[in-house]
Amino acid sequence: MDDLTLRERIRQLSSPLAPRPTEAQPVLPRLADIRAVVFDVYGTLLVSASGDISLATEGAPAAAAIEALTALGVAPPADGEELAARLRATIEAAHAASPSNTPEVEIREIWRDVLAEFNLQPSAHQIEQLAVQYECRVNPVWPMPGMVDVLERIAGSGRQLGIISNAQFFTPLAMEALTGESLEQLGFAPDLSEWSYDRREAKPGAFLYHRCAEALAARGLQPAQTLYVGNDMRNDVWPAQQVGFRTALFAGDQRSLRLRTDDPQVAGVIADAVVTELPQLLQLLD
Repeated sequence: MDDLTLRERIRQLSSPLAPRPTEAQPVLPRLADIRAVVFDVYGTLLVSASGDISLATEGAPAAAAIEALTALGVAPPADGEELAARLRATIEAAHAASPSNTPEVEIREIWRDVLAEFNLQPSAHQIEQLAVQYECRVNPVWPMPGMVDVLERIAGSGRQLGIISNAQFFTPLAMEALTGESLEQLGFAPDLSEWSYDRREAKPGAFLYHRCAEALAARGLQPAQTLYVGNDMRNDVWPAQQVGFRTALFAGDQRSLRLRTDDPQVAGVIADAVVTELPQLLQLLD
């Protein structure tokens, strides 16, 4: 199935989703000499029903696997609970086999291996459609209010835009499907966009951040000239600060805000700014 058809499927399976306000208060200092803004996706640019990409959540509805297979005209080889358990076990095995401390999987390979256990060998296109059908059911997403306008205004100011996200192949497709614009049209530079599935490395590991910092350096930009925006103190703010980025905690949705006050890794970590709506980012950059 080509990307256009997958985007169409994502649009069909998606409906408006509003963020749930938090009790956080904005902290909006003027951040001087910011020449690049890099974003997390789930829970920051996209409202996420589960608060994060589905692979990061526990207890995904077992019914989603049955519904996704049925939508493809494939008879489910087992009940939903077993399929969900096999999916989780296959992901855990892939993590254990990785040399990384913060590994990422390629979900198409995971679905292929799960179905192979039941002697099913769907085509690559069918696996992609299955992954989309499942993800849209388990973790519905929708653009965060003001997302497109904010991105266009930041890009229009001459600043570079990038992404560092725990993601799968369907993540950029979802952004394009739900905005009607390509990532490039939204202002994102491909060389400044780091997707975990592509590198087989996930956050909170700093690998993706270092890769992005290297790409920024190739453009003559220093880490301190880069603002990273994310909703998770451990996965976003902490590793971004490790490579020298300025940071803004996005605290605009109860579902996705991860303060992690009981996590010793982020003890003493303070974001440079706190925004409760994406348009507030523009105040930081004035």
